[in-house]
Amino acid sequence: MLIVKKFGGSSVADKDRIFNVARQISESYREGNNVVVVLSAMGKTTNHLIAQANDINPRASRRELDMLLTCGEQISVALMAMALSSLGIPAVSLNAWQVAMHTNSAYGNARLKNIDTERIAAELESGKVVVVTGFQGINKYDDYTTLGRGGSDTTAVALAAVLGADACEIYTDVEGVYTADPRVVPNARKLKEITYDEMLEMASLGAKVLHNRSVELAKKYGVQLIVRSSLTPAEGTVVKEVVKVEKMLVSGVAVDENVSRIAVMGLADVPGTAFRLFNLISQKKINVDLIVQSVGYEGTKDIAFTVSSDNVNDVVSLLEQNKEILQYSSLEISSDVAKISLVGSGIMSTPGMASKMFEALYDAGINTRMISTSEIKISVLVDKRYAHKAMIAVHDKFQLGE
Repeated sequence: MLIVKKFGGSSVADKDRIFNVARQISESYREGNNVVVVLSAMGKTTNHLIAQANDINPRASRRELDMLLTCGEQISVALMAMALSSLGIPAVSLNAWQVAMHTNSAYGNARLKNIDTERIAAELESGKVVVVTGFQGINKYDDYTTLGRGGSDTTAVALAAVLGADACEIYTDVEGVYTADPRVVPNARKLKEITYDEMLEMASLGAKVLHNRSVELAKKYGVQLIVRSSLTPAEGTVVKEVVKVEKMLVSGVAVDENVSRIAVMGLADVPGTAFRLFNLISQKKINVDLIVQSVGYEGTKDIAFTVSSDNVNDVVSLLEQNKEILQYSSLEISSDVAKISLVGSGIMSTPGMASKMFEALYDAGINTRMISTSEIKISVLVDKRYAHKAMIAVHDKFQLGE
């Protein structure tokens, strides 16, 4: 069998954990499997590198940030190859350039275009465990790029797809996918299985167990994922196309605290206004989430929307530069907000689900600032100080821990 195993930063945070992972890899290798390992940077390495960059130049270019941040994974893969070698397992570490993993040139949030498999195939053929840097690629200029936070998951799934792997295992510091973050909601329950679509919503809405683009890739190429802990032998959660018929209407509750609200005030209430606004933002490859447009009054209207807090400064700068084109009166920016989302395949087809969610927030004394729905989710924006309280209230209302 060919198995792709991905380990997150907490799983390789120090010497003891590196050897813990190395022993797990060696066990799989000695069972006769071909093994490709994808690693994140050790522990909080990426955060430390970002802090160093901000200390030197808070306005550093995304290109230089990517050049810096790719160092973290190169350290972890080299150390892992050394650890495996010390256990008698032949191993080789490869970075994105050596594989090579080709991406577009969107520094900081690049997308994979294609992956060369010759080097990995040759190393596997020679009997080695191949340890690959996650989170990174190279563009047409031979510059390093990064895939966004959590991008090592996407690296692993992409490799599993192009190599035709028999399994793709994602190891983290929790034992699988839960109905809510178990660090916030004590009675959160681990799911045995979840569909790609539900997992994609959970990942996109703030559940940090999987990178959303990794789930997109898994669904597209039919890669079955198993999410499990690197610290315990507990059975994990399977992410796949179809799950058992008798499943819960609601799969879980997610919270995203890395979100900001931008309100564009006094826009002309005429056709094409919203198009000009969001087309401008889309040209910068920035995703917009919740959108609310006010009822027109005296020839004007307001449009409020949310973006990742990582992008809020870029969006504000873009809007200010194009004020004459958009012809708005003012901007309002709020970063003290959080998005709470209820996810499940039965949400929109079952009457009363939205009402029940709003009742839970009302009982907890929490006001909603924006609302959005889709086929399998309901999302609301609340004050950030109430984020965890809201998650617990909604989780308990739907009895997801039982």
